[in-house]
Amino acid sequence: MSAKAADPAMANAAPPPKGRMKLVLGIVVAVLLAGGAAAGGTWFFLNKNGAAAPAAAAESEPEPDAKHVDATYLALENLIVNLADPGGERVAQIGMTLDVKDEKTAARLKTLMPVVRSRMLMLVSQRTSEELLKRDGKEKLAEDVMIEVTRVLNPDAARAGDDEAPRARKPRANGPVRGVLFSSFIVQ
Repeated sequence: MSAKAADPAMANAAPPPKGRMKLVLGIVVAVLLAGGAAAGGTWFFLNKNGAAAPAAAAESEPEPDAKHVDATYLALENLIVNLADPGGERVAQIGMTLDVKDEKTAARLKTLMPVVRSRMLMLVSQRTSEELLKRDGKEKLAEDVMIEVTRVLNPDAARAGDDEAPRARKPRANGPVRGVLFSSFIVQ
């Protein structure tokens, strides 16, 4: 009878809701899995070469790229230019950064910035959207910007070669402007 006496006491007590307990347990498991996945993903992306990467990096430190060891960059304000498309309805917004030889060149360019921006606006406004949307068009624009900025920095050298086509004289990597990097390029 003692078993029957215990049953009525249990019957009066509210049984724990099984559905609610499963829901709470499921939420806890989901949160733990999401946290583990986030931690694992972060670890994976920060350590792309896996666990052997720190040991390999300590043994053989790669030589830094000589071109970018002493790099000096000069960020320019974005250019917003009407393009040479028929109808004149296309616009380009271009952000550029110049890779210059040294701080002295960067300081000189800052003082000559109105001339540099004017020359770049003239270069971009001669292009069509079709030309600028292709990789070759962007590369040609970068090359022409290097030539024009070099002309601004060395006007005497530019006068001697004015009769040559701009692309006939390739920009030199050891010149005052070593490269043009695009930070944004939008054609509408």
